[in-house]
Amino acid sequence: MPWLKKLVGLKIVKWAIGLVLVLIAATWFCNHWVITSTRSQLFNTVETVPFRKVGLLLGTNKSWHGAENPYFKYRIDAAVELYKAGKIKHIIVSGDNHLSYYDEAKDMKDSLLKQGIPDSCITLDYAGFRTFDSMVRCLEIFGQDSVTVISQAFHNERAIFIGNYYKMHAVGFNAQDPPAMFSVQTRIREYLAKFKAVLDVYVLHTSPHFLGPKVKI
Repeated sequence: MPWLKKLVGLKIVKWAIGLVLVLIAATWFCNHWVITSTRSQLFNTVETVPFRKVGLLLGTNKSWHGAENPYFKYRIDAAVELYKAGKIKHIIVSGDNHLSYYDEAKDMKDSLLKQGIPDSCITLDYAGFRTFDSMVRCLEIFGQDSVTVISQAFHNERAIFIGNYYKMHAVGFNAQDPPAMFSVQTRIREYLAKFKAVLDVYVLHTSPHFLGPKVKI
């Protein structure tokens, strides 16, 4: 019966449209929640950010299509600024090294050393595969519940939101944003990542890929 097939087809289309609208609304709500709930914990100047013994530097790729990645450079600059201003005393560098030729944590450590940060003041977290892992491992593995998260503002919002769920006393120091040409794809991905962050902590109750033995700082 052609009319029945047509009716079923219309219902499927309506359900699909409805589902898409629900997902859009849910994503917008999650982003709004993450951004507004962490606003008071983010700082743009070294003068205003409160002291924390430990800074958590979130990793990223050092290269961008063969050139220096500005996200990487500006995060390093922010960490160095905090350390030299006495706003942090130690830096946990948390990044991804799941491939033998790709090691965010080591690359960031090398850059910190070049800018005068002592080796004794840097601890590497090689299992910071994503922001969720970095925050939970900071608490569970490195024993730090009071930290300054160092990344760009849009990234810090998500990290601090995760930290708040785990009752961490975290603040974020916002590194400089790269030019717009570098940020469009990243911002779109971040919009979805904030939605995923809410699902991770409130719905899926996600665990880090790896925990392991505790490390004293």
